[in-house]
Amino acid sequence: MPISRKRALPISATLALVGLVVTSCTAETGATNEDATATVVATTMQMGSLAEQITDCAGGATQVLMGPSDDPHQFDASSAQMVDMVQADLVVANGLGLESAMQGSIDNAAVDGAEVFELGPELDPLPFSADEDPDHDAHDHNHEHGAYDSHVWMDVSRMADGAALLGEEIAALTGDETYVSCGTEVAEQLRNVDAEIADIISDLGTPRLVTDHAAYNYFADRYGVEIRGVVVPGGSTDAEPSSQDLAELSQLLSDEGADALVTSKANTNRLVKALADETHGSVPVVELYENGIGEPGSDAATYQDAMLYNAKAMADAIN
Repeated sequence: MPISRKRALPISATLALVGLVVTSCTAETGATNEDATATVVATTMQMGSLAEQITDCAGGATQVLMGPSDDPHQFDASSAQMVDMVQADLVVANGLGLESAMQGSIDNAAVDGAEVFELGPELDPLPFSADEDPDHDAHDHNHEHGAYDSHVWMDVSRMADGAALLGEEIAALTGDETYVSCGTEVAEQLRNVDAEIADIISDLGTPRLVTDHAAYNYFADRYGVEIRGVVVPGGSTDAEPSSQDLAELSQLLSDEGADALVTSKANTNRLVKALADETHGSVPVVELYENGIGEPGSDAATYQDAMLYNAKAMADAIN
């Protein structure tokens, strides 16, 4: 069934920002495929990987705004990417306050006609625990979902549910039920990966981790790891720990130890390295794909590959 394109919408505010340079966005971002049965723009690489697998299966096309080195908390869309969001059939965002720096851009695109689907709130998000502060950053805590942890992709079982929901959402917009079956197919692949990760982590007992920021609550909840400490307070990366926080973490590592210090592969936290030095190498540093996935052609080029890499890297470091 032909889909309803939104090319004729009055894209007032967004196009005013870019001086009506609609044609430049294709050259800059490779956004749209006019032959596609649906065009999707995804904010993060994890959401983009799921969307791309579903649209590739069903004859659509997906553009991902963020790259491997982009921090989702700090990334903002370019003016051309804002136009791409408005022109797409669906914009897929994580939500829950993750895309805090670009939330204004997402909201503006929605005002100008973009269909925005926030997947995170649909995946039974975890509330912040009592000792975590979702109000760590002025540009984050005003978001309506600020009471919930935004790092839902760290639980592959939740993302399996998300793939099925995403297929249904695209099908509802396009009238093409192929997207439902493709979403179900990707969901099943993800459930297999989830089981494999659970097996890998279960062989480690209950690993004790100190993480660079509070991004691993879903991973801990699903796979049975223990978060002993967090370097950067809150769920974002743009806060700074106090000297007292660092002293307490150093003392914890000295008194009780940990099985690994965890940081992002793309944006390594220097304080994690410093804490590792204080342990004289007794606590390994594990660099994981947390804020994104790998480059195309790498061993972590899909969301599934990246999460399997994380589990195996953790196991290799601890064993």
